[in-house]
Amino acid sequence: MKLRLTGLLITVLFFLIISKNLYSQQVTFTIDTAIETALENNREVKIAFMNVQKADAAVSEAFGYALPSVDLTANYYRFVRKPKMPFPDFEALLTNATYGILFEENVIPRDDNKFKPISTLLQSFVQTNNYEASVQVTQTLFSSAVFRGIGSSKIYYQLAKQDYCNTVSKTILTTRQAFYGALLSKQLYEITKASLDNAEKNLRNVKALYEQGFVSEFDALQAEVQAENIRPAVLQMENMYRDTKEKLKIVMGIDQAADIEVSGEFKYENESLPDVDELVEEALKSNTGIKTLDLKMQVDDAFIDLYRAEYWPNLAAFGNFTYAGSADNWKFQNYSSATIGLGFSMNLFAGGKSKQRVEQAHITALQTEEQLKQLKDFIASEVKGKVNEIARVKSTIEAQQRNVTLAEKAYDIALVRYKEGTGSQLEIQNADMSLRQARTNLLQSIYSYKVTMFELDQLLGKIDPEHQDVLRRIEQ
Repeated sequence: MKLRLTGLLITVLFFLIISKNLYSQQVTFTIDTAIETALENNREVKIAFMNVQKADAAVSEAFGYALPSVDLTANYYRFVRKPKMPFPDFEALLTNATYGILFEENVIPRDDNKFKPISTLLQSFVQTNNYEASVQVTQTLFSSAVFRGIGSSKIYYQLAKQDYCNTVSKTILTTRQAFYGALLSKQLYEITKASLDNAEKNLRNVKALYEQGFVSEFDALQAEVQAENIRPAVLQMENMYRDTKEKLKIVMGIDQAADIEVSGEFKYENESLPDVDELVEEALKSNTGIKTLDLKMQVDDAFIDLYRAEYWPNLAAFGNFTYAGSADNWKFQNYSSATIGLGFSMNLFAGGKSKQRVEQAHITALQTEEQLKQLKDFIASEVKGKVNEIARVKSTIEAQQRNVTLAEKAYDIALVRYKEGTGSQLEIQNADMSLRQARTNLLQSIYSYKVTMFELDQLLGKIDPEHQDVLRRIEQ
């Protein structure tokens, strides 16, 4: 028994170790895999896709109101106590009628005492066991609400699809921002770490020179202070990188306990943009948010027509077949009936409810129209702002690239001068700080350029071809 328990414990521990190792494996994401993961796991995308499915089902439901309706009903009931109602005494009526005929035909001598008084008795006219089954077919011939409802559901379906596209576009932008934010933090950490490595390398060289008596103790202390001053910045950049990865995991919708890395680089590609007026025109035509609100306006107009349809009459044809039976002793007497006909209904007065619903829907349409105008003004302003920002960043990137080259050269010169005895540790510190700042400024400018370009693409309603598959599934 002890051997079995020991074997079981060993097996459990083995699987725990294996699962822990598998769980702790590091996953590296590129920008494309990060976007694919986000589109697959993001909850807002899932909800938007469910809304598309829901709208598709609503279209089928609307068509269902125009198709024939077939209803089957059946019931059985047994009277535990039969209902009774006041009715003339049938026995007295029959007796009096019989004697009346006999007297009139002189069959027997007339005797008025033979007649019974007519009174009212409680009598039952139902049998104990009863059943009924019926089938009714109803076909709408004319109903403005039904026909309007079909059109409204189709527009609502298009709105749900467009809202899904809008959500996908926003998710792609959010993922790009989070990914490049993490990548920026990673490269800033690497720049600061490289600066620390340089400082530590310089410290080792200075200590070696100090031990040989070539430099003063003051220089050695300066080199050590420089290295220790950079170390907290390295820890700060490392924490920032960790925080940006946590935010990226939230955007991608993956487990917060997962160990991830980001892979990529900031490449500056000088893209030429069309005229700002052309970009504004394209944005007003293709922006997913504007398209969504435009379809929302169509839905609002459709609801106005739908509520107005309540003023129109409804006409339907129907047919009914009924089979029923009743008995006191389970020997049923069965019978059937069949009817066909037309049904007409029209509301003449409902307290003004239809009028108020039309008025509310009209106000909602006006609100959506104002929201659309406001959004168009905002999109136009945003496009112009992004174009100006891109132009500003582009004008600084080339200068910053040259500045990095100069800072690298200055740092190398400072090292050479110090080794030759013509420089100082202060020159090395200043050169290292300038180099780190130049690299940081260049990275931040490229990051700003790329993110602003992504935001401009989102305003223009652009989605890369490699991410179109997630949109095609709503067409299936």
